[in-house]
Amino acid sequence: MSNYMNITLPPRSAGKLSLASLLGHASIAAVSWGKSRLDIFSLGTDNQMFHKAWDGSAWRPGVKDWEAIGGVFTSPPAAVSWGTNRLDIVGLGTDNSLYHKWWNGAWGPSTVGWEYLGGVFSSPPAMVSWGSDRLDIFGLGTDNQMFHKAWDGSAWRPSLVDWEALGGIFVSPPAVASWGPNRLDVFGLGTNNGMFHKAWDGSAWRPPTSDWEYLGGVFNSEPAVVSWGANRLDIFGIGTDNQMYHKWWNGGAWGPSTTGWEALGGVFTSTPTVVSWGPNRIDIFGLGTDNALYHKAWDGNAWRPSVSGWEYLGGVFSSPPVAVSWDNNRLDIFGLGTDNQMYHKAWDTSRWYPSVTDWEAIGGVFKP
Repeated sequence: MSNYMNITLPPRSAGKLSLASLLGHASIAAVSWGKSRLDIFSLGTDNQMFHKAWDGSAWRPGVKDWEAIGGVFTSPPAAVSWGTNRLDIVGLGTDNSLYHKWWNGAWGPSTVGWEYLGGVFSSPPAMVSWGSDRLDIFGLGTDNQMFHKAWDGSAWRPSLVDWEALGGIFVSPPAVASWGPNRLDVFGLGTNNGMFHKAWDGSAWRPPTSDWEYLGGVFNSEPAVVSWGANRLDIFGIGTDNQMYHKWWNGGAWGPSTTGWEALGGVFTSTPTVVSWGPNRIDIFGLGTDNALYHKAWDGNAWRPSVSGWEYLGGVFSSPPVAVSWDNNRLDIFGLGTDNQMYHKAWDTSRWYPSVTDWEAIGGVFKP
């Protein structure tokens, strides 16, 4: 039996599918463009975008202060970096179209201005970069089909305001990763809450046109995906039992099988977040039923603390966390507390800062 599934689109007049039953989407975006550099974005209570940076010695504009960078948004941001001193941020405006801002030493198109990229979307966007001066953005249209736009270094493709239709009908926001130049892998949940996949191989989408590869599972969270090397992917999601599940691509086959998933234990109330700081290294985070943060790591040989065990990292959070790495053996995690202030914890070589269960308050009042 083929593992490809052709998903027929509903009539344009059909009501859009609800994403409300899924566990919450992270309300924060965090990215690093170099060693000892962090940039964090989130929406204030006025739905404006706010920004803070760690420059290697201090938080800017201050430990508890945030920079307002304009806009009025209805979705959490997505942010990536494709080079030193470069940031790209996107989010959905009140018209559900996509808006874009960049940093290249100054904010463009201005400190509070945003570039209009068109579309009408029903999900938060996902964005990735596979090389210098390259961006790829994905989102669900009002028909819950997947749409795509790319920046190729000189222009937006297919145009500034147009989007490429990739088919499918999805009930989760997309997740996307790249494991090398001119390679993209996109994931989302179909109407059966199973996982579906499509890849760009440098010359064409695989499977082609509106087809998607079926990867099994039944999930109540959007997927999270990461790559730690060429031809390697690791995908995570929360099952209907609220346990964490995992699948991987090793260059030749899906493990543990095309439609099978590895159970990793836990009981979670948030979408997972995953990051890799080097080859054969994965760190996963999620909120438990006590709204505290839990962590598991793959060290190249085994899951730590165990296949089904999780490390308790404390805190009480009102939104899923985000994690980023700027160097080997370095992790930075961010989440919103019950006061909707931003909190931060870091792993630096051998220990958690400020401690295993404590968190650094870095100010702001944000929308969970």
